[in-house]
Parts: sequence; C-alpha cells; structure tokens
Amino acid sequence: MEKESHGLIIGISIGVVIGVLLAILAFFCFRYHRRRPQIGNSSSRRAATIPIRANGADTCTVLSDSSIGTESPKSTIQNGMSVWLGGLRKANVVSASGILEYSYKDLQRATYNFTTLIGQGAYGPVYKAQMSTGETVAVKVLATDSKQGEKEFQTEVMLLGRLHHRNLVNLVGYCAEKGQHMLIYVYMSRGSLACHLYDEKLEPLCWDLRVQIALDVARGLEYLHDGAVPPVVHRDIKSSNILLDQSMRARVADFGLSREEMVSKHVSNIRGTFGYLDPEYISTRSFTKKSDVYSFGVLLFELIAGRNPLQGLIEYVELAAMTTDGRGGWEEIADSRLDAKYDLQELNDVAALAYKCVNRAPKKRPSMRDIVQVLSRILKSRHDRKRHKRSSSATAEEFTINVEQPDHRSPNSGHRRGESIDSTADSCEV
Repeated sequence: MEKESHGLIIGISIGVVIGVLLAILAFFCFRYHRRRPQIGNSSSRRAATIPIRANGADTCTVLSDSSIGTESPKSTIQNGMSVWLGGLRKANVVSASGILEYSYKDLQRATYNFTTLIGQGAYGPVYKAQMSTGETVAVKVLATDSKQGEKEFQTEVMLLGRLHHRNLVNLVGYCAEKGQHMLIYVYMSRGSLACHLYDEKLEPLCWDLRVQIALDVARGLEYLHDGAVPPVVHRDIKSSNILLDQSMRARVADFGLSREEMVSKHVSNIRGTFGYLDPEYISTRSFTKKSDVYSFGVLLFELIAGRNPLQGLIEYVELAAMTTDGRGGWEEIADSRLDAKYDLQELNDVAALAYKCVNRAPKKRPSMRDIVQVLSRILKSRHDRKRHKRSSSATAEEFTINVEQPDHRSPNSGHRRGESIDSTADSCEV
C-alpha cells in the first residue's frame, strides 16, 4: 500500500513537471508568433517611406529653385531618402514620413521674425525664409484658429514624405512647436499660375508656355494617379495651386485635401474650390481620379481663355461648344491677351482635349496618362514644324547663294570656295 502511494506521488510530480514545461513552451511559442506580424508591420512601414518610382523611372530627383550653399550637407534619413539640408535643427525626424522637423527659433530667424510675408491663403500666411546657408524656402503657417487646417497639415506631411516628382512642390520640412504648425517648401520664385493669368502688372503668358505648363501639371497628376502606391487623388487642382519656378516650369502644390485612393472615397462635406469641382462629386459625394481629370480640364480652358472658373468659365465653354464641330472653332474663346499669337491647330487640339476632360460622364473622360501623351504629341509636332521650317529656310538660303555665285573655275578654286561663299553671304546680308 505504501509503495503504491509512493508511486502515485512520483507520477503526479512527473506530470506536474511535464505540464509546467509544456506551459513554458506554449508561452514562448505564443510570444514568437505575436512578434512575427510586428516585425512584418515594421518592415512594411519602412518600405512605405521609401521614395516611389513611377513606371520604373526614378522620380525622386529634387529640383530646387533655390540656391543651396556649400555648407549644406546631404543628410541620409533612416528611410533611405536623401534630402538637402542647411542651417536648421535636424534632430527630430518623423519616422512615418521622413520629413524633418525644424525648430521655431530657426524659422523665426529665417523669416526675420515673420515679417517677410509673400502670400495669404485660407490655410494661413506664407513667408519667404532665407537660411544661413543661402537656401531660400517658403514657410506656410497654419492659422491658430483653424481646426481643419491641422488635419490638412498632417495630411501634407504624411503624403509628401513619400511623394517625390519634379512636377510636385517639394516639402522640405515642418515645425510643430509652441502651438504653431508650419510647412516648409522649396521656394517657387515666379509665384502661382493664377497671378500670371490675371495680374495686369505681369506680362501675359505666351501660348507656347501655356501648353508647356499644362504638360507639367499633367505629368505631376499622372504620377499621383499611376506612379504613387497607393494612388493619390489631389482634389484641389486650380491655377492658384500651380506654382512656377525660375525657369517657368510648373509644379502642383497644396496637398491638404488629397486622399489615397484606398481610403473611403465617400465624404459627407464637399471640399475643394467651386468652379473646378466635378459635378459627379458634388452630386454623389464620391471623388475619384476622374474628379482630378475634370478639374484639370477646367484648368486647360482657363489657360486657353484666361477666364476665372468662378466667373462662369464652363458655361462660357458650353456656349462656344455649340458653334464648334468638336475639334475646330475654339479660337473664339481664346484669351485676348494672347493677341492671336498662337498656332490655330494647337489651340483647337488642346481645347478638344479639355472638352473631353470636362465630360459630365466620368467614364468618358481620358486618364491622366492619355492626357500626357496627347499634350506630348502636340509639343512634339510643334518642335518638328519648327525644325522643318528652320531646315527649309537654311536650304532656301543655300540655294540662293549658289545661284547668285558666279562659277569661276581656276586651279585655286577648290580651296577658295569656302571663302567665296562666306564673302558672298556677307554681301547678301548687307
């Protein structure tokens, strides 16, 4: 009996030990499996901050309009994105966006205590800032009483931290200190497209430049729609959000209302600028890439007509469309400031494209990729015509010279031919 009870105790003890070991093993297995998704999420977060490439091409080139001093070092952030910095605090980096946080004192010094005002919008004032290294930037300050602005501030920092393209305005950094929210951009010295279209003090934009600006904007939107992962819908394309650099090349700005396409497309309140808003979006509260296409179509007509969309531009276009054959006859809405200095076929082709963009049915509107291809073809045809014209002029001039030159043959005529032609040409010019 005593032996049986002793054996029972030993058996129970062994069972308890085995149970404890199994429990410990289960605990470590549980922790291991729990850590794996965390590691995966961490990797995906790091991957999300890597600069995006569109269609296999590197679109992360930073084309700054400002001059950068030799002191400005090139600092590589932990997400692999390289940006040029200078003179400001580099300590706090938002790991989720890769955008640097600057100190309030540095920006206060760079804007001369916020006295260099260059613009004012619904978001708040914009100041020109001169860094100690010589770099020029624009500082947009969120109005302290703007609740919606704070949300837009976060949207811009998160989106522009991963969106980089030569036709998007580059976000240099941000400041969130002392109750202030500021966004720091590359300075665009030529201001907005709206200023050049409507400011009587500025020289009117020539037609060739208007088409180039349209192509620049289209390329920026194509990148957002087809190059970014996930795709991004801008939602506020308008002439005041198109900024021009020293070379008059255009970049899309103001991403406060932008949304990734994977986010719910349905919104309760209408956001954007009336005159540019897609009618489908107004009626259904649903925005898509084709909503941006509609706004871009309005912008094209704005470039053609030089008329503000808030002053009945589309109604003006619809009236003109009644007298056109779909592709021709658009010259009647051309901006008077152009003084009829444009290629008629080009104007009609751009207007026909714009009219497709503002089609009431979103499915009938072209994609931004198609738009880029059409505008690129228009510019290529223009360059081909100019090249052909120059070639024809050169041929005609050479023919004239050869006809007028007397044919004196002599032993020395071979090496004197070039001299003879040059002197004849000089006399023709005189």
